[in-house]
Amino acid sequence: MADPAEIRTFLTSRRARITPEQAGVPSFGGARRVPGLRREEVAHLAGVSTDYYAKLERGNTRGVSPEVLEAIARALQLDDTERAHLFDLVQPAAAAFRRKPQSTSRTVVASGTQSVLDALTVPAIVQNARHHFVATNALGAALYSLPYPTRGGELFNAAAYQFLDSRAANFFRDADLAKRNVVALLHQAAGRNPYDDALIQLIGRLSTQSAEFRALWASHDVIRYQRGTKRYHHPIVGDLEFGYESFDLTTEPGLTMLVYTIEPHSSTAERMVLLGSLTTTSDLTTHPENA
Repeated sequence: MADPAEIRTFLTSRRARITPEQAGVPSFGGARRVPGLRREEVAHLAGVSTDYYAKLERGNTRGVSPEVLEAIARALQLDDTERAHLFDLVQPAAAAFRRKPQSTSRTVVASGTQSVLDALTVPAIVQNARHHFVATNALGAALYSLPYPTRGGELFNAAAYQFLDSRAANFFRDADLAKRNVVALLHQAAGRNPYDDALIQLIGRLSTQSAEFRALWASHDVIRYQRGTKRYHHPIVGDLEFGYESFDLTTEPGLTMLVYTIEPHSSTAERMVLLGSLTTTSDLTTHPENA
């Protein structure tokens, strides 16, 4: 059964971020004892009783219907990812049986997937929900200064690297944003896979060893990989900027492929040509395989 505390803290964090004005709730002035909306205001917006919403916020979700969850999601103005996360948190708690966990711990890819990676002329990485790099192409490995082809032993973990390796602050040019994003992605993965012991152990390790991770985890933000921009400072070729697209591998559940795109004739394009030439003549490994 899901931890009721996860449901409680997620709902209270979403309620606290919405002002009465944003929700269209009349404000009659005076000091408010809580940030954001009151429980009774959320209940009114969702069309349920205050007692019923308070019970849900305490993590008691027995018998809750999808329609009620949808109404609460609308009242709290959840985006699509947050709405899915709410359903992921609630449904295991309401189930009468233990749901089989999804595979988030895959450590190898099919040969066809590796062939696709190797055919790309831009950096590309396949990772699991715990942010282990399961496979890369040569440029993807060179970007992160990892051995290629992948050697035996522990896989590189991007989440652990960001919080537990001091070099990450120089590598990620938007280090604070990158950390917020990886924590939000882990939160989303934990909601979908509440029985994944390895994922729970990773989150526990990061919480124990990093105060910054603990603070970000307490925000309960969730996102999904889609597309965006990534900026790095590579120790050999300098500043790099990429667009990226993410693709869930339907033939290999639990794995996501990240493909980095490069603006033609940009400084990044020139520097990646240099980096690519270096990969054929030397071992660029500067990061441990598992931070």
